[in-house]
Formats: sequence, structure tokens, C-alpha cells
Amino acid sequence: MSAGIRVARDAAELTAALAVRRAVFIDEQGVSEADELDGRDGEALHLIALEPDGTIVATCRLLAVGSKIKLGRVAVLDRARRRGLGLGLLLAADAHAKQIGGERIVLAAQTYALGLYEQAGYAVTSDVFLDADIEHVWMEKRL
Repeated sequence: MSAGIRVARDAAELTAALAVRRAVFIDEQGVSEADELDGRDGEALHLIALEPDGTIVATCRLLAVGSKIKLGRVAVLDRARRRGLGLGLLLAADAHAKQIGGERIVLAAQTYALGLYEQAGYAVTSDVFLDADIEHVWMEKRL
């Protein structure tokens, strides 16, 4: 059975989503806690991917800035990768972004993951830049 993707419903699910981000960004990629925890989680819509037993294994967040939606913090635990969860989160993010009035989604993609975002319809809109010492590019998609 595959994982289900939906909006985080309560503080416990948000805490579990933050634990996924900690495992991926801080523990695995070496991003500082200050860079990862930017104080904006309270204003964001958080999507989560759950295993059949309810374990949260992937997450992302959406921040609305007028009709522009910023997608970020896309994280999938190592043990749950290569199962389509990243793409599933991106497609769910599209639907939720439309529901909250978004006309386009922007994101800063780590360059190693460009293929995933391009598969979901995003196009590169910037040169490579460093964020938390990791190469990124800005990408955008019209909804």
C-alpha cells in the first residue's frame, strides 16, 4: 500500500513533519538549525505523506504571498525515497495552492533535484546560487 498525502491536521503531525525536515536537512545535509527553522512554519500550510501505519515520511510547506505561493522544505526520509512521494507532494501542492488563490508557485530547488521539479512542470528562472552552502536555482510554475 502506498503512502497517503494530505494536509497536516494538528500540532503532533506538524511536529512529526518538522522531525522529517530535521532528519533530511540538518542531520543528512548539514544545514544549520537557524537556516532550517526560519520562524515561518506557523503561517504555512504543511503537506505530509503518511505510511499506512500513520508514520509521516515526507513533507513540504506552502507560504502564500498574494497570488504567489512559495513552496519549500520538500523533504522525504531516505528510507521512503524513490517511491514517487516527492512528485506526489508537488502535485498535491499544486492543488492546495490553487485552493488558496495561487496563480503561480515559486521554489528554490537544490540542483541535484532539478529533474523532479522539471517533471512536475517547473522551469528554472535563475542562475545557480548558494543557500545554506548548497547549490540552488529558483524555479517557477504557473497554475
